[in-house]
Amino acid sequence: VLDALTYAGNLENLKGIKDSRMTFVHGNICDAQLVDQLFSKADSCVHFAAESHNDNSIADPSPFLKTNVEGTYVLLQAARKHGIRFHHISTDEVYGDLALDDPGRFTEETPYRPSSPYSSTKASSDLLVRAWVRTFGVKATISNCSNNYGPRQHVEKFIPRQITNILCGLRPKLYGDGLNVRDWIHTEDHSSAVWEILTRGRIGETYLIGADGEKNNLEVLRAILKSMGRPEDDFDWVKDRPGHDRRYAIDSTKLRTELGWRPKHTDFSSGLKATIAWYEENEAWWRPAKEATEA
Repeated sequence: VLDALTYAGNLENLKGIKDSRMTFVHGNICDAQLVDQLFSKADSCVHFAAESHNDNSIADPSPFLKTNVEGTYVLLQAARKHGIRFHHISTDEVYGDLALDDPGRFTEETPYRPSSPYSSTKASSDLLVRAWVRTFGVKATISNCSNNYGPRQHVEKFIPRQITNILCGLRPKLYGDGLNVRDWIHTEDHSSAVWEILTRGRIGETYLIGADGEKNNLEVLRAILKSMGRPEDDFDWVKDRPGHDRRYAIDSTKLRTELGWRPKHTDFSSGLKATIAWYEENEAWWRPAKEATEA
């Protein structure tokens, strides 16, 4: 595990993994010398590392260019040099958004139309991977996943932010009209899909990962409030963020047909309740990051 331990990194997430199965290295994916050293001892790399919070990318795009574009370049060069298997984690946000009344969903053939500094840097990194496959023969695959939820997610993200606000006695906040649709998938289902692609996916291919979990933000917030014993209107409306995408929706037919993958956490209600319970039981994990995030 190579991690820069930015504000969003937390070593507590690695507790419980036997030392014999893991070596932790504190470092940055933009450090070419370090990456080269690590890749010389590896047979594969799964590239999860990214700046990923849209609001932060609007406030300051520069870390997103550094990590998401330059960092991916450094990793690809090392994968090329050492001939190792490379899997690149990306997002459905590279496709832009769909209209709320559009019956379609994103597929692997959907054109890229990123809306934010974050999604545009992820789109850039995807294109680098594709070019390194074609020009240099890097053994790479790409996956574009929908919105994740589950335990250990940083409190800046939508679901844990609402949960921890309520636990702190703060009223949750909702952007715009609350009708923006996200396609939710449990983190464990994302990880199981990545494993299938890494071990059995076709080199050079892109696979979309989704669990048919479309819900608008208002629905999700009301479900959280209800599960936590609060009135469903106990939140504040706030001004929408610039360029806020309306709807994401994933068609994961290729992944399911080719690799036989299926999500296990298909009941969003029970997954959400388990997630709420985790944050209720692990205040020591999220409390140190909460004040800085809200500020």
